[in-house]
Amino acid sequence: MGLASSVAVGTPRAGGTPLYRKLYVQVLIALAIGVVIGALDPALGVELQPLASAFIKAIRAVVVPIIFTTVASGIATLGDMRKVGRIGVRALIYFEVVSTAALLIGLAIANLYPFGAGMNVDPATLDAKPFAGDVGAAKSLTLVSFLINIIPANFVGALASGDILPVLFAAVLFGLALCQMGERAQPLVKLIDLGTQGLFGIVRFIMYAAPLAALGAIAFTVGKYGIMALTPLAALVAGVYLVSILFVVVVLGGLLQLAGLNLWRVLAYFKDEIIVVFCATSAETMIPRSLAKLEALGCPKEVAGLVMPAGFSFNTDGTAIYMSMAVLFIAHAMNIELGFLQQLTILFVMLFTSKGAAGVTGAGFVALAATLPAVGDVLPIGGLVLLVGIDRFMAEIRAATNLTSNIIATLVIGRWVGAIDAERVNRALRGEDSRDLA
Repeated sequence: MGLASSVAVGTPRAGGTPLYRKLYVQVLIALAIGVVIGALDPALGVELQPLASAFIKAIRAVVVPIIFTTVASGIATLGDMRKVGRIGVRALIYFEVVSTAALLIGLAIANLYPFGAGMNVDPATLDAKPFAGDVGAAKSLTLVSFLINIIPANFVGALASGDILPVLFAAVLFGLALCQMGERAQPLVKLIDLGTQGLFGIVRFIMYAAPLAALGAIAFTVGKYGIMALTPLAALVAGVYLVSILFVVVVLGGLLQLAGLNLWRVLAYFKDEIIVVFCATSAETMIPRSLAKLEALGCPKEVAGLVMPAGFSFNTDGTAIYMSMAVLFIAHAMNIELGFLQQLTILFVMLFTSKGAAGVTGAGFVALAATLPAVGDVLPIGGLVLLVGIDRFMAEIRAATNLTSNIIATLVIGRWVGAIDAERVNRALRGEDSRDLA
C-alpha cells in the first residue's frame, strides 16, 4: 500500500468533490476572513496567532518520524547501495547549482534596481543590541560546524531534537544497514512501512485544521503590522515576491520542461500545500503531504524520501533570493557602495549561511547576521532593524518558494536518475491516473 493512500480524504475522481470541500478553497476563504478580522479588530487578530502556532507544532510533531521511516524504508527497499549514492550525489549537485542561481539572480536584480536607495539611513542611528542573539547564533554557522552538526550525538536525541539533517543522517545509516541485511530485514521494513502509514493518517486529521491555521496566521500579521505596514518598504517586498515567482516560472519551470513535465500542472497539483505553507510561513509543515502526493504521481519513495527532506537544508531557494536582495537593500539604504569583490565574497558566504541556518528559529535574520560580517565593518549588523517590520511578509513567499523548489527538485532528480516515468506523471497531473488527495 502506498503512502498516498494514508492521507487521501476520499477517492472521488477529479470534479466529483464539491468546491467548498477542497482544501485550497477553504484556506482562501479563511485567508480573506483573517484579513478582515486583522483590519477591523487588530487586537483580536493578534490573539488568534495560537491557531497557526498550534497547527505548525502539531505537524512538526510527526514530520521527523515520517522523514526517518520514509528514508530508512525507501533505502532498504533499493537493494543496491550504489543507487543511494547515485541519487544523493546528483541531488547535491542539483541543489548547489540551483541555489547558486537563486543567489546570483537576487544579487543581479538588486543591482539593477537599487531597492532602499534614497532612504539615506545613518548607520550611527541603528541599534545593534536587539540582534545580539542573532549574532551569537550566527557565529555557529560556519561550514565546519554545519558539517559536524549533521552528525547527531545519538540517534534518539536526533529524533527528539527535531533537526532534519541529523535525522536524515541517522535514517540513511539505518536504511543502508537494512539494505545490507537483505531478505532478513524485510519483516522490519514492512513494519516500518505500516508505522509510516499510521503517521500519515495522523497528518490527515491535522490537515482538517489548516483553514483555521491560515486564518490565525494572516489575522495576526495584519493585526500586528497593519495593512499599510508595507508602504515604506513596499518596493523590496514586491521585488522579493516578483523575483521569487519569476524564478519558479522561468528557472524551475525550465528544468521541469527539460524533464518532460509541465510547471502549471505541477503547481495545480500541489496548490493546497503551497497555499497552506504561504499562510503558515513554515515549509516543513507540508513535507508529509508532499511526500505522499509525489508517490501518488509515481515518484518512488526512495527518491522522494531522500531528496525532499535534504532539500530543506541544502536547497532553500526562496531564502537565497531573500538574503541576496536584503543585503543589497541594507547597503543601498545606508548609501554604502559594495564593490564586485565584496559582493562576490557575500555570495560565497551566503552559499553556506543560507544552508547553515536551516532549522534555526528566525533563520532569515540569523543567516543575514552571519553574512553581513563577511565584508568586515562595511555593513553594520544594526541594518537588520530596517527589515524587522516587513520580514514576516517576506517569510510567506520564502516558505512557498522553498516548498515549490523542493517539490520540483524531487521530480527533476527522479527523472535524472531514471526513477520516474514522465508519461505516467503527466497522466496523473491531468487527473487520469492518481488518487484524489484534495
